[in-house]
Amino acid sequence: MQALAPAQREAVLRVVEANRTRPGALIEILHGVQAELGFIPPAAVPVLAQELNLSRAEVHGVITFYHYFRHDAPGQQTVRVCQAESCQSMGSEGLTAHIKKRLGIDFHQTTPDGRFTLEPVYCLGNCACSPALMRNEELWGRVTPERFDELLAEWKGGQ
Repeated sequence: MQALAPAQREAVLRVVEANRTRPGALIEILHGVQAELGFIPPAAVPVLAQELNLSRAEVHGVITFYHYFRHDAPGQQTVRVCQAESCQSMGSEGLTAHIKKRLGIDFHQTTPDGRFTLEPVYCLGNCACSPALMRNEELWGRVTPERFDELLAEWKGGQ
């Protein structure tokens, strides 16, 4: 396992110190580490375990139980496709299959060029405009495979 870079270690320790006395500190700390670094490096597990007086297995178990936590650095852009019932009833399963094919990746993966990470999400609160997706913090509704292709072309163009 590769060691944490000094800046990453400092970020992890800073998040631990800010949250260690909170109830359910591990979850808060994991969210904080991911917010700081974009993911939770595997090398952070022993540091977190030592700092919180937990076993490595306990820390690893929490990280792997929750799909929200990333184990690898995300791409430059994160595309989240809604998988909730409203979006499913309006075609998100077909849209999801199209997006996976176009990007050449599955959920929780990043394109080889590092530009896009694909994530499922279970409700974006845009049910009236299903199916919905989000790129970084931008929300789109009534997305068809054709509309996704248009958006992807824009995103690849840097817009």
